[in-house]
Amino acid sequence: MSVEPLVALPVLVPLLAGVIMLCLPARPGPRKAWLVAATGINLAVGCLLLQGVSRAPGPVEVVFGGWEAPVGIAFHADLLAAMMVLVAALIGFCGAWYGLGEIGRLLWRRHYGFFYLLLLVGINGAFLTGDLFNLFVWFEVMLMASFAMMVMGRSAHTVEGATKYVVLNMLSSFFFLSGLGILYGKAGSLNLNDVAVKLVDASGDPMILTSGALLLLAFGIKAGVFPLYFWLPASYPYTGFTTAAVFGGLLTKVGVYALFRVFGGALGFLSDLTADLFLWIGAATMIVGVLGAASRFHLRRILSFHIVSQIGYLVLGLGLFTQGAFAAAIFYTVHHIIVKTNLFFAAGVIAASGRSERLEKLGGLFTRAPLLALLFAIPALSLGGIPPLSGFFAKFLLIRETLREEAWGFAAVALAVGVLTLFSMTKIWSEAFWKESPRSAPLSRLRAGRLAPVAVLAAVTVGIGLAFGPVYELAERAAAQLVAQNPAAPTPVPRELSMIATDTEVSEP
Repeated sequence: MSVEPLVALPVLVPLLAGVIMLCLPARPGPRKAWLVAATGINLAVGCLLLQGVSRAPGPVEVVFGGWEAPVGIAFHADLLAAMMVLVAALIGFCGAWYGLGEIGRLLWRRHYGFFYLLLLVGINGAFLTGDLFNLFVWFEVMLMASFAMMVMGRSAHTVEGATKYVVLNMLSSFFFLSGLGILYGKAGSLNLNDVAVKLVDASGDPMILTSGALLLLAFGIKAGVFPLYFWLPASYPYTGFTTAAVFGGLLTKVGVYALFRVFGGALGFLSDLTADLFLWIGAATMIVGVLGAASRFHLRRILSFHIVSQIGYLVLGLGLFTQGAFAAAIFYTVHHIIVKTNLFFAAGVIAASGRSERLEKLGGLFTRAPLLALLFAIPALSLGGIPPLSGFFAKFLLIRETLREEAWGFAAVALAVGVLTLFSMTKIWSEAFWKESPRSAPLSRLRAGRLAPVAVLAAVTVGIGLAFGPVYELAERAAAQLVAQNPAAPTPVPRELSMIATDTEVSEP
């Protein structure tokens, strides 16, 4: 089967499903069923796309309208894009499933399902686009859909959080568009591959440096890196758990993905100037995020600060600027999307059962809900880096790369942040599950249906840890394809130093 027809489907499927959603009766039942079915189809498309791209001899590029790149609109499906599309489809499906038990009737009538599908359109478009201007367009689609989802609750806190979110993201869009204008003026193109070739010798050009700085600000805001992260813990705690889970798992990772595409690929020739900057940004992001989480006693605030902290690990991988570090960061991204989404899901069940998100008001859940205790422990321990879960391998790979590059201080920061992450997860466990309940009133009834998607993602987390070899091999191949697009490519990892021995050779850039 040809891969080209599959490339546009991750955008077309949720887009068409959203149009159909608008035509359905204004009743929750049909809209719930259609959302789960549509996201299930999208998940199947993601599986087929990754399978096809992994078997292709190289990245698959589709240019629409009969115009050749860089003039035509290009979709670029390499292994990195295909992996991100599949993980986003998995989160989209599980989020739709989880939302069946949380999203109220009023929100379904207000077209929650349509905006949910529109959000997936923007996310998949951002992962697949081969053009920076179209990346801007997909960012705006994401912003519109996510803002609509945030304000549907119409409470004062929700509107306040959504306002902070949209104002900062509009500022990000201004920086993004300004950087694109300068870059287009110098390169005459915004196609990622074309820019990499035309500007490879322009690393000292002041206009290119200005464009790079503006793009760094734009993507840094969207990724939630230090010191641009403050909008995130001020916004996510005021959304519903389903919305917070999908946002926390995917939206910031789109910003990180853009950083890798631009500063690891198209503008990789600026690495002499940006590598150390990314190392320090990554370390600072890890530290402020984990300290914020350790000092909070509110479930969604703790998890929101941990989004920031874990983003720091990914930026650290970009700052090391080696193919091995890119592979480790790609593996870490897959792990973190799944684990962070699942922690928000589990937190929603904890809050519903214990009737509060404040840790001091929770307790007694271990004896009453041992399955929930287990399903929370799996992603929590994975986030802390406990073997044999996916988080252990993700942290090990990145720390190994820092040691290879003799970045001893950054390795120490990564290890210390891992310990503090485990501490804050243990804090939630001891307060919500282990101690006696401080409430005299009985706990709310636990809905088994909301545990099902939590169990699915927990199983995926365990599966990635147990099947580490094949997943990491895909990440290595994705990193090789990423740096191959950059004429100033970083040094590839020697095969004899790889953690796993396979018969499949990774193509060298």
